[in-house]
Amino acid sequence: MLRRSQKKPNIPPYKLTCPPDTELIGLEFELVPAKDCYLFPQYTIGLHAWFLQQVGSTDPKLSAYLHDGESEKPFTISALNGEITSSGRQIQLSANTSYRWYVTGLSNRVQQWMAQWVENLPEVLELKNAPLQIRSVKIAHPPTTYKQLLESELNETLALKFLSPTSFRRKGHHFPLPVPVNVFHSYLRRWNDFSGMSVDQDDFLAWIDDYILITRCQLTTAKVLAGKKGAVTGFTGAIEFSLAKDAAKQREFGQLFSALGKLAPYCGTGHKTTFGLGQTCLGWSSQVIQDIPDVQTVLAKRIEDLTQIFKARRKRTGGDRADEIASKWATILARREMGESLQVVAEDLEMPYETVKTYVKLARRALKSQE
Repeated sequence: MLRRSQKKPNIPPYKLTCPPDTELIGLEFELVPAKDCYLFPQYTIGLHAWFLQQVGSTDPKLSAYLHDGESEKPFTISALNGEITSSGRQIQLSANTSYRWYVTGLSNRVQQWMAQWVENLPEVLELKNAPLQIRSVKIAHPPTTYKQLLESELNETLALKFLSPTSFRRKGHHFPLPVPVNVFHSYLRRWNDFSGMSVDQDDFLAWIDDYILITRCQLTTAKVLAGKKGAVTGFTGAIEFSLAKDAAKQREFGQLFSALGKLAPYCGTGHKTTFGLGQTCLGWSSQVIQDIPDVQTVLAKRIEDLTQIFKARRKRTGGDRADEIASKWATILARREMGESLQVVAEDLEMPYETVKTYVKLARRALKSQE
């Protein structure tokens, strides 16, 4: 549980008390801007960077592991949840208004770091142009272990609500539908990486394909920004899965199906969960999901349109890595068109400023040649 401590009265004094074997936990932060703040649409990059800076300042080894591109990420972060509106080319946060931000840990190592972190939190989450006071912290998803999830009661029906746009990678493209194999593959990847109880992926996903039924769903799609570059079409809404009659022949897979469903609120669904996509909770609900600010949708659509133009051009000219470069060009040019400085874009994308400057020139030249 989360308790107040009297150690440091000038810093939000919280103490996270968990069993020593805890592997999974989710925290909810209440953040409050002292004045109206304006953010560029891809502000989740800043949340992601701030969180990693917090890790890096106290545990360099864990920070290096979290930056490792070879493994699944043992954490997720959400976008800000609250009264967010479009204001010109930016989005606006209102003064003295509470915004909720969620962070989860998916391994014992990350959970132990989080327990130390909340005891020494800074007073302010420093987001670019938007200092947010950390007003409170509480547990959103209770501490547990993978073993406890696996040994919990088997649920033959699983309802999931996708709180933020969710998408999968499929054959090199984004796939905005919660097909059972895609959904449970995304959970199984985390399970196999962090639980210490690895399961044969092919056998389990074949069983999912044969025995998991969609009993109802209510979904909508939207174009959204995705991490440091590019845009995706993602879905929000709710879906309900059930076990087919013959699924009981492999009870161990049925138990894993149930456990993975309970894992979903911790690990999120699909990809880009460390940039706010794929936030998931248990239970059916037809309640409308929080609207995406118009400016974010506009920017996502612009990036997607530019990406297609640049892909076509580079393929005609025989350029290597056409898709990757096209996406970078599109992201840089679209963000510059929205008024962001190239220096900020370079920092967000972790690219040299001169490279970003060159890319925006090439992108403008390529766009002009299409006219």
